[in-house]
Amino acid sequence: MLTAFTAGLLLITVSELGDKTFFIAMILAMHHSRRLVFAGVIAALAAMTILSVLLGQTVSLLPKIYIYYAEIVLFIAFGIKLLYQAKKMPAAYDMEVVEEAKAAVKQADLQLPKRKSYWAILTEAFVLTFMAEWGDRTQIATIALAAGNNPIGVTVGAILGHAICAAIAVIGGKMIAGRISERQLTFAGGCLFLIFGVVAAIEGA
Repeated sequence: MLTAFTAGLLLITVSELGDKTFFIAMILAMHHSRRLVFAGVIAALAAMTILSVLLGQTVSLLPKIYIYYAEIVLFIAFGIKLLYQAKKMPAAYDMEVVEEAKAAVKQADLQLPKRKSYWAILTEAFVLTFMAEWGDRTQIATIALAAGNNPIGVTVGAILGHAICAAIAVIGGKMIAGRISERQLTFAGGCLFLIFGVVAAIEGA
């Protein structure tokens, strides 16, 4: 269980810093109550994590040999992809992710009244975060982790990782964002995925 917890925590924390959901939380926190934004964001990420773990447990019903090879292939493929992306990135932070987050928030704001209630802010933070996270590599990685590891450990570790990233985003995201190197984060994420792939191969053997 401790291994699953550590894997979930490390994977999410490294992968989510500087991700689209990070900037959505950061931008929302600039205009609304930080507590409400954090509550909406973490609720969405916790719901996504639980859903991913349940999907992982469903996948675990397949023959173990399929899960074994699928887990290795997924982690190594993600790792290689991230390392390749890191190599192609400029040294400065790529603002494309930030612009995508701004556009998502702006579009959501247009559909809501100018004077938002507490419930409207919570809903906006929840929906924007959930949609941005759906199909993300961390969701797929969480499914893969849950398929071959203790589901409770993965769930708690992943939610804690999300909570750490969300807290950083809403409290000091603007200040930290200018100092985050996307290339370094992507490189670290790629290495982490490769390590998980190797560990999965060794443990399975």
